[in-house]
Amino acid sequence: MSQCNVPALIEPQVEMGSVDEAENKTLFKLEEDAKQTKEASLMEQGSLSPIFPQRITKSPKNSVLKSIKIVILSNKLNLLLPFGPLAILVHYMIDSKGWVFLLSLIGITPLAERLGYATEQLAFYTGPTVGGLLNATFGNVTELIISIFALKNGMIRVVQLTLLGSILSNMLLVLGCAFFCGGLVFHQKDQVFDKGLAVVNSGLLLMAVMGILFPAVLHYTHSEVHAGSSELALSRFSSCIMLIAYAAYLFFQLKSQSSSYSPLEQETNQNEEASDEDEDPEISKWESIIWLSILTAWVSLLSGYLVDAIEGASVSWNIPIAFISVILLPIVGNAAEHAGAIMFAMKDKLDLSLGVAIGSSIQISMFAVPFCVVIGWMMGEQMDLNFQLFETAMLFITVIVVAFFLQEGTSNYFKGLMLILCYLIVAASFFVHEDPQQDGAL
Repeated sequence: MSQCNVPALIEPQVEMGSVDEAENKTLFKLEEDAKQTKEASLMEQGSLSPIFPQRITKSPKNSVLKSIKIVILSNKLNLLLPFGPLAILVHYMIDSKGWVFLLSLIGITPLAERLGYATEQLAFYTGPTVGGLLNATFGNVTELIISIFALKNGMIRVVQLTLLGSILSNMLLVLGCAFFCGGLVFHQKDQVFDKGLAVVNSGLLLMAVMGILFPAVLHYTHSEVHAGSSELALSRFSSCIMLIAYAAYLFFQLKSQSSSYSPLEQETNQNEEASDEDEDPEISKWESIIWLSILTAWVSLLSGYLVDAIEGASVSWNIPIAFISVILLPIVGNAAEHAGAIMFAMKDKLDLSLGVAIGSSIQISMFAVPFCVVIGWMMGEQMDLNFQLFETAMLFITVIVVAFFLQEGTSNYFKGLMLILCYLIVAASFFVHEDPQQDGAL
């Protein structure tokens, strides 16, 4: 009798267990469905990437005074801000070109850094890929504004030399300091970055060199079909092609190859989760946009006085205009990139450092340079891509050297030191170089 009842007792227990298991599966499925629905809605709002989940950014609500305190009073470098208004006063009271140039240069330095800060804050609300593009764009806005003012004044050589100097500064000084400082912090190992992405970037830089090299070769070989006009026509055609190539590069970076950035972005997100306090934005999206507008307008104002004083400063200080344009102006304009690239390298985020330094060089060479040629075309200025033989050779050799340093996909403090020393050689070369086109172009 007992033997007959045993299966009868076990059977209900098995049935109860299967019911509980089915209920658990149903609950788990409901939770998964709810999670997927939530992720889908976040993706539609732009808060989540299809590749990896992002932390929802909390937008702070600051008063006007608190926003001013955060942006203006929180950085010691902003102690240099009064030099900007002082430069304007000196311009109208004393009219000493050397002092106006020096004070304007010092006054623009904290503005360039604050532009980088405001862009970084805005990047919290746009995602990492668009944020990187914004960083590169507003990181170069200082040089672009200075170039447009110089172009408006007919100072074509200053435009060419300033943009050239910015490319050289980013590739040698900014990247070199990032490699050097990161190598000192992580001296027991070689830091690693995305080798494939570095090769693509090197190829784009070589394409930019090709666009700048051919008009110079055409000029110095005296092989133009129409003397004086073929060189300009080639420059304008090449500029349009370079702008198309840069647009294709942006599409490639933002859409087609977004999956190649997922390991980097996942690592970044893990770091964000580990240090939420450090990674939360300090100002809201609209505050960032307003501050970007204010800072850009102030940089534009000071750039006008800076460009007007370049010639006078060169005469009073007995320094070649080429040295001022290639070395001094880009160092100030690249202040934000310099600080950012070093900071990322010291956190062992070499891909971000390369994105700042090499990405900025690509944007200047593939966008800013051809853009100035097109703008000069619209203004009636004969801005071309013939940067002269000395400058073109300097750019070509620099791109080759940097491409060799990037081909292994690793970095250390020795590579950084070599890049810095290369930049010192470039600076010394421009200090003793007399620009043959200086008198005619200015």
